Amino acid sequence: MIAKLGGTDSCCWGGTKKSASIVIGLMSGTSLDGIDAAVVRITGSGLNSRVELLHYESTPYDSTLREKLKELCSMEHSNSAGVCAMNAYLGTKFAEAALRAAEGARLEMHEVDLISSHGQTVWHIPEHDPEDSYTVPSTLQIGDLSVIAKHAGKCVVGDFRPADMAVGGQGAPLVPYGDIILFRHGEKGRLLQNIGGIGNCTAIPAGGEASDILAFDTGPGNMIMDEVALILSDGRVTYDNGGQWAAQGKADLALVVEMMSHPYFRMPPPKSTGRELFGKSYAAEFLNAARAKNLADADIMATATAFTAHSIADSYRHFVFPDYRIDEVIVSGGGAHNRELLRMLAELLPDRKVITSGELGFHDDAKEAVIFALLGNDFMHGIPNNVPAATGARRSTVMGKLALP
Repeated sequence: MIAKLGGTDSCCWGGTKKSASIVIGLMSGTSLDGIDAAVVRITGSGLNSRVELLHYESTPYDSTLREKLKELCSMEHSNSAGVCAMNAYLGTKFAEAALRAAEGARLEMHEVDLISSHGQTVWHIPEHDPEDSYTVPSTLQIGDLSVIAKHAGKCVVGDFRPADMAVGGQGAPLVPYGDIILFRHGEKGRLLQNIGGIGNCTAIPAGGEASDILAFDTGPGNMIMDEVALILSDGRVTYDNGGQWAAQGKADLALVVEMMSHPYFRMPPPKSTGRELFGKSYAAEFLNAARAKNLADADIMATATAFTAHSIADSYRHFVFPDYRIDEVIVSGGGAHNRELLRMLAELLPDRKVITSGELGFHDDAKEAVIFALLGNDFMHGIPNNVPAATGARRSTVMGKLALP
């Protein structure tokens, strides 16, 4: 276990001295909405960990920062200087989010044992490019760990993905590790569907273990819908609140079928994706195709929403249902608030119960931040925290890096 470095207690890590630890998990996803912070009490470690959510809050990015991040996630507009500066700038923002979350939980920072940060993904290359020997599997999450540690005065664990990639994995998805801890059921087969900017799913058979699961990115979650809402509203709104806009229109299913022809959807797991494939440029292509068909704005929004629903359901039919008995589909993330998306998904999955994590008493938006708290906790205990069955890694490994305050 990593408890003392150089004979000091600089991390204030209490894992060897008490039965539970307080960890702040930080998450900023591909939707670029803002920073999610979850303050959790974790009892134990590994797959038998028990979690109590003490406080959750989200700090939204302002529109200028969101657009700057989109540029850095774009091959056309990114640059080394911008990534370098944003890495440090986001570090300060993550630290501020952690401090606010501790205050929201009515905790002093000396009562917090650890901060665990996913960071902000700006580029993800899950596979080697056969035409370029320098383009090896790699990933980049910014929000510098040392900046967070120095500003918050706590040890920080983060940069989890590269360790999995170093042993042959794709570095994603990582949330299945926490899905097993939080949601596995002795009698029900469950499919956990997170809908952030990108959608990812974890299939857990009844009574399943880590080696039994299947997990992968299903494709765009809110990413296309959000970009469409932003453009159609001339920047007035950044998302379709509750799916109300989409509910006023009619989806063009021919365009949905056209969008589903993207090769990603037929790739077998393990697989992961991000803004590299389904970012701003892809959304622009979709909008151009929709406008060429003279679709009304509400119909365009309905079509974007149907695309996400169909990409998720289609992924299940091809890769999950043939091998797994699934009783419940449990949706979390921002997409859990989109009632029209949930309606479409339930309509496409008539033989399965589609519910949100909130209906099980677990905060719909907090899941990923909670899971990164779990990943950080197990890093500190020296426990392998990847799931090779999900990422394709050759073996289990301890993911993460440590920054001292």
